[in-house]
Amino acid sequence: MIRAGYHDAMSFFAILFALLIEQARPLGKQSAVRGVAGAWVGWAGRNFDTGRSPHAGLAWFIAVGVPTLLALSVHWLLLEWLGWPFAAVWHVAVLYLTLGFRQFSHYFTEIRDALDVGDEALARTILAKWKPIEAADLPRKEIIRRVIEHSVISAHRFVFGVFAWYSVCAAIGLGPAGAALYRMAELVQRSWREQSPSEGQGASPAVQRVSMDLWRMIDWLPCRITALGFAIVGSFEDAIDRWRQHSQRNPGDNDGVILAATSGALNVRLDAESEWASAASEAGEAFGGREPQIGHLAQVVGLVWRSVVVWMVLLALLTLAQLLG
Repeated sequence: MIRAGYHDAMSFFAILFALLIEQARPLGKQSAVRGVAGAWVGWAGRNFDTGRSPHAGLAWFIAVGVPTLLALSVHWLLLEWLGWPFAAVWHVAVLYLTLGFRQFSHYFTEIRDALDVGDEALARTILAKWKPIEAADLPRKEIIRRVIEHSVISAHRFVFGVFAWYSVCAAIGLGPAGAALYRMAELVQRSWREQSPSEGQGASPAVQRVSMDLWRMIDWLPCRITALGFAIVGSFEDAIDRWRQHSQRNPGDNDGVILAATSGALNVRLDAESEWASAASEAGEAFGGREPQIGHLAQVVGLVWRSVVVWMVLLALLTLAQLLG
């Protein structure tokens, strides 16, 4: 029981310290670790992507499974040879590399500041830099809507999704393997989706399809945990109602679940036809509510941080129950 309590305490403090370190010293987009991860995904694609479906799964396993097994193996070795304090340091290191608000929040802040002073042209430029979209003619409310959508999906993928997989795997003795699995699966589907085969270069349709299918499976539960967190700290009934309505129409649309819950939690109108929502959504369908206003950006920040607090309180209570039990 004491050993289990140590493991739970390790998970709580690993997440806490990783978030604090990431706030103080964020991982840059051009960091060596990100470069190595991108190079690894590219190498796996070039060497194992034959364009045939039977080999697509192998390419995905090499790209995602090997880093995940590495994170797990180091955890077990440190735990067995040096003890749980050293394993805890490894947990913090893996979490620092796989989660963090500062990996996207600077775009949000710069766009919000530009809109505050009425510089919509600058806001469009930053938005286009953040996401590869045509933003030159976007009206103000559309800029805000896009920023809300990108922000909540990024918060999910860089924070809450990692939380979910890390917590589950750590609870069953798999250390930080869940965090590595989630981050690499997200990186692989994003990298391979953005590549188009041409003159022998880029990811084949087979590996793109496999990476997307596996990503949807891996992200199914975390998306719903994130949506539930937004509902708890926002307008619960509205968030659950829009989530339910959207899921009835598009049961396999993970990102749409988060947008629907966000729309209800903040009572803001979001677009079910956005790049984040399912292509199967009905034409013209929208997650109803008020038209996006600049004040909604502050509400998004509050929604996300309150969700983080809920996560940390829940983990703290589980840790305390284990230690006292």
